[in-house]
Amino acid sequence: MSLEQLASVVLSSRSQLSRIGNAEIIAPPDLPARLDAAFGTDGIFQELYRLAVKEIHPDQFQRRMELEAKARRVREVGAQIIPGLLQTEEYARAQFQIHDPGAKPERIDELVLARLHRQAILREKPGIDLGWILDESSFRRIYGSPTIMRAQLSRLLSLTCTSTTIVQVMPFVAGPHALLNGSLTLLTLADGTEVAFEEAINTGTLIEDQDSCGKYHRAYDLLSACALSPSDSADFIRSVMEALPQ
Repeated sequence: MSLEQLASVVLSSRSQLSRIGNAEIIAPPDLPARLDAAFGTDGIFQELYRLAVKEIHPDQFQRRMELEAKARRVREVGAQIIPGLLQTEEYARAQFQIHDPGAKPERIDELVLARLHRQAILREKPGIDLGWILDESSFRRIYGSPTIMRAQLSRLLSLTCTSTTIVQVMPFVAGPHALLNGSLTLLTLADGTEVAFEEAINTGTLIEDQDSCGKYHRAYDLLSACALSPSDSADFIRSVMEALPQ
């Protein structure tokens, strides 16, 4: 099959397939399934894609991704920035560009696609229970442009309280709290085991000690009690959207 023929079968472009084939860019998340269908390879391309995405990240973050994919419950605290699992594509792109202004566009594309892949895994997982507490500063700080930020806030608004997701705002008026520095993710696995992941600017620490995880869990529950309710959080997000410059 020629590259032109394959492009028409998988609804892609010849140039994109050529760059993927030459390992210049990583494939978009929806392409591997179409390649498996085209070649009758029973999931091989999808498995290769999962391996390729993991290679983008440091070893410890790869372990976090593996556990995240198995988790039945995810709780996350975001102090200064919208967490990756909630980011729109353009917000994520703006964040990566600010974090590493010298990065090549191809590298930024890889990181964005890897982030979208993480999101897709949890979206497709049945019965997943997701919750976030986001500090007010993460809503106030504009990444990219007001247009990009408005789209990001719109996504958060749609997730404040659904059958699988809860988003709460931690307002400035609530004062300081124990989880203010960096970000924290709590994962609960199917057997009840808990895992915590602390993330700073360039480092992350995976914590699997159950006593330590229990302390983090209690700190999260206390923070949730002090944060705005999902309904009040939705009202807050609307007010921030209305205040954005046009």
